[in-house]
Amino acid sequence: MIPVNKQRVADLIAGLAKFGKTDAGITRLAYTSTDKAAQMWLLKEIEYMNLEVREDVLGNLFIRKPGLDPNQPPVACGSHLDTVIHGGAYDGMCGVVGALEAIHMLEDETLRRSIEVIVFRAEESSRFGFATIGSKLITGKARPDKFADAARKDDISFKEAVKEWGGNLAEYEKAVLKPGAYKCFAEMHIEQGKVLEETGHQIGIVHNIAAPTRFKLHIKGMADHSGATPMGFRKDALVSASKMVLAIETAAIREKDHGTVATVGIVEVDPGSINVVPGRVTLWVDLRGVDTESIGRTLKEIRQAAQGTARTDGVEIEEEMLTSDAPVALDEKLAAQSEAICKEQKKSFLHMNSGAGHDAMHMPAICPTTMLFIPCRGGISHNPEEYAKNEDICAGIEVLAEILKREAK
Repeated sequence: MIPVNKQRVADLIAGLAKFGKTDAGITRLAYTSTDKAAQMWLLKEIEYMNLEVREDVLGNLFIRKPGLDPNQPPVACGSHLDTVIHGGAYDGMCGVVGALEAIHMLEDETLRRSIEVIVFRAEESSRFGFATIGSKLITGKARPDKFADAARKDDISFKEAVKEWGGNLAEYEKAVLKPGAYKCFAEMHIEQGKVLEETGHQIGIVHNIAAPTRFKLHIKGMADHSGATPMGFRKDALVSASKMVLAIETAAIREKDHGTVATVGIVEVDPGSINVVPGRVTLWVDLRGVDTESIGRTLKEIRQAAQGTARTDGVEIEEEMLTSDAPVALDEKLAAQSEAICKEQKKSFLHMNSGAGHDAMHMPAICPTTMLFIPCRGGISHNPEEYAKNEDICAGIEVLAEILKREAK
């Protein structure tokens, strides 16, 4: 196997980071021209590898190193290129660059199976309010009508974005992969937490991926003049929403020992004027964990709090469920293989769960799946300060390359 080229890895990650970069961080939302430009730049940079490239009708990208037997299901790996608003340079990008470098390391190997790098479209929820859209759709975990009209304020819908990209939701069925389409799938990713860094381990071997339950709380009060409406006569939707934010935090804290977390990431206030009592507020809530019962208890407590707040404040609170996924267990045989590889390569490792959702959580629907974590500084992610050492990235690539080699033989 060819040694990992550390400089090439650093250059590719740095090159991708230029697309969407501002002083506030990197913003490269799915299906935007910036997303397209980053993908085209990357493909240009790897032209010398002479890989087969195709894109499905949803915009997912597939980059293949052909094996000796094209009739055998390929071995797959990969991640995503889109970012959150004002994000960092490593979430997703490490997995894509790492997969491509792993293929390069296997250039001189004679492999029976093909190896395919998947660049999933729309992993982040920042543009449409739904996460891992591309991987959900190709694995049959969701249908496009679920996302078709999804849009942030003052932006086009998912359906329109796919069309603008050059895709076609009407031909969605062509993109769906059947069970057995791949022998297995592996994703390398920054941890997005601080466990590996604090414990001094190089590699995290992931066994379970937390599932996001995402919903909106629409709070309807009464918009009134801020100067002429006495305090006792108000139905201030933002005050009620504030109570719900605290209630959501309290509910999650009660379940913290089970690894459950909850976040209100977006607050939309209408009409949003300094001299008007807010009449409507929408809270976007992200609830997730690896314990289904704990998630259920948290959601129940939030709903009870909503009923109580609506009753005492005289407002209406309506829940709009966006997605409710189940925690996912990854393949134990592949995890054991990763452990063996780490031992052979003398890399320290830790068995762990993922609190964040990833494209890998949907791939078990069609093939055995594994995931590797590498440390990131301070556990910071979805933030301009997101950072992973190049030596840690390359250590993960060395493990990934060996996984691909063994599975593709």
